[in-house]
Amino acid sequence: MKVIVVGTGYVGLVTGACLAEVGTNVVCVDVNEAKINDLKNGILPIYEPGLEEIVHRNYQNGRLSFSTDLAAVIPGAELAFIAVGTPPGEDGSADLKYVLQVAQQIGASMSNYLVVVTKSTVPVGTAVKVNRTIKQALQERDVLIDYDVASNPEFLKEGAAVQDFMKPDRIVVGVNTERAQQVLAQLYHPYVLNGRPIVFMDIASAEMTKYAANAMLATKISFMNDIANLCELTGADVNKVRRGIGSDPRIGDRFIYPGIGYGGSCFPKDVKALVRTGHEYGHNMRILEAVEAVNEDQKKVMFSKIDRHFDHNLQGRTFAIWGLSFKPNTDDMREAPSLVLIEALLQAGAQVRVFDPVAMPEARKELGESVTWCTDLYHAATDADAIVLVTEWNEFRLPDWSRIQSSLKNAVVFDGRNIYDDVTLQKKGFNYYGIGLTADINTVLI
Repeated sequence: MKVIVVGTGYVGLVTGACLAEVGTNVVCVDVNEAKINDLKNGILPIYEPGLEEIVHRNYQNGRLSFSTDLAAVIPGAELAFIAVGTPPGEDGSADLKYVLQVAQQIGASMSNYLVVVTKSTVPVGTAVKVNRTIKQALQERDVLIDYDVASNPEFLKEGAAVQDFMKPDRIVVGVNTERAQQVLAQLYHPYVLNGRPIVFMDIASAEMTKYAANAMLATKISFMNDIANLCELTGADVNKVRRGIGSDPRIGDRFIYPGIGYGGSCFPKDVKALVRTGHEYGHNMRILEAVEAVNEDQKKVMFSKIDRHFDHNLQGRTFAIWGLSFKPNTDDMREAPSLVLIEALLQAGAQVRVFDPVAMPEARKELGESVTWCTDLYHAATDADAIVLVTEWNEFRLPDWSRIQSSLKNAVVFDGRNIYDDVTLQKKGFNYYGIGLTADINTVLI
């Protein structure tokens, strides 16, 4: 089976490499010539654990190739995945211009029956637009070629994308014909030998499923952050509350960890897009509007704690930021809470020293030379007034606190992910601030 994947970003490259891993002949296509040349030379545009090895192995074995010429590689293909970006517009709606450009190019160059699959995260109704675009391109060529359009949203977690693709908990596919369903069932057969299902449905439902899933996860995060902030005011401990509610199987213990807000390429964009879709249909997504508002406020919580601790005088103080990416095991800086915090510290006149195990090259594109780039967590802590843990990378979990304490100006730790034990650090002489753990008022009602 020959498959074309258009787009070599996060979704496209993972999709192409993992399809090739089970023996599929895959060509990844991108208009960015420099990116394609880098891929041919073994240089990946993203960091994702395990991906580099799979790309190198399948490229060397000839199952995975790269091209900038869609028209040249599409003949003979049975499936073409559209996996290009859908950046949010100013109103929060998904920009479909790249998706439709690819659809037009497919219609202008296809020569045999083809299943065209939207892999990009797209709003309900996109498949109709893709179908219309392909049909128009074929009419302009004055040819009749049978094809189907399908929707196959991705559910990949950054930092675990290869594992998620190779051993999915479910595969969601939207189709309108039996023929398209058979082609996609054949493609995905190797991935459901673990007994997990391929869930076939109509295309509109598949498009909605992606947004609904991400919106639900974002809702759980914002809900828990809201509870954490209330815990601080009432003297409750959010970690105990989390364990108490997480043991309820109706709720579960995933995505209920408080922190400094969600980021990345999916949750912020998808929540905004779903809110916008609601507006287009005259329906206010009131819960999701609140989810987004809570998340934007949560990104400012850690700065407020820092500002209060230092009596609203941060001028000339130095802060060590541990972690920059929006989550561990990725270099993705899109919507990263660290950027909001660092900007606020710089605006307040502070100096910022940063370290991230992977994301510093990407972060430098955003921050330039406004911060000091450090070689490790200890380097970042040198002569700092406080440490701020932003991203819970494994190497930050058990640092040498004695060494750190001797290098700090002030023994203060702001833990944005609640990975440290507050009692232990306080016994070592640190001032410790977490999320939802200590009261910010003098009197707690009992």
